[in-house]
Amino acid sequence: MTTLLVTGGSAGIGAATARMGAARGYDHVVVTYSQDAKGADAILRDIEEAGATGHAIRADVRDAAALSALFDRIGDLPPAPLHLVNNAGVVTPTGSLADLTPDRVRAVFEVNVLGAFEVARLAVAYMQAHHGGHVVNISSAAARHGSPGQYVDYAATKGAIETFSVGIAHELAADGIRVNALRPGLIETEIHAKGGVPDRLEKIGHTPPLGRPGTADEVAEGILWLLSDAASYVTGTVLDVTGGR
Repeated sequence: MTTLLVTGGSAGIGAATARMGAARGYDHVVVTYSQDAKGADAILRDIEEAGATGHAIRADVRDAAALSALFDRIGDLPPAPLHLVNNAGVVTPTGSLADLTPDRVRAVFEVNVLGAFEVARLAVAYMQAHHGGHVVNISSAAARHGSPGQYVDYAATKGAIETFSVGIAHELAADGIRVNALRPGLIETEIHAKGGVPDRLEKIGHTPPLGRPGTADEVAEGILWLLSDAASYVTGTVLDVTGGR
């Protein structure tokens, strides 16, 4: 028996991972969401149809009390290893350096870095106190490319996530807890519209060497592989799912 926790699981990569995890044999799949209750309910139905027990829990990763309550709920589930997909994140409208005001940058870092750090801290404490588990933190190809003139603040948060992943992977290896990051490239999700460029993939989706954007399911495949026993000798790495970009 194993529990899968996916933060930001109501849409996009998180939702695809939750669905696929349910279909691949996770007994309990927990998805968190901040605002999209309708999307979370839809994912919950998909999880149940795939044969797992689903749990959709409202928990803003910026809210310490909500995260504490989330892990109390997880503690009520049957004892099992916990696998974390640290996926919750935000992007702001595209902008240049001149647009990177302290308020804008702070808002992105509070979710993408501080929130992700706290989720990982609580999840690892749970793993160490119970039955172990593994972590996949979601980065972005933006961490490598820098996203100039578009999402430099978002790219910087993902660079922080990659460094964090390597550091705690080394720290937790003796506990048998593997930690990796996964770096999606141009993926067909709602994030482009949220960034104010709904036609972004129409403009540049052909630019990866494979000549097309990826799908959320293709990213989910990589995430679930990193969490699986097939990746038992993989920790402290960043897996590119970018079509070669």
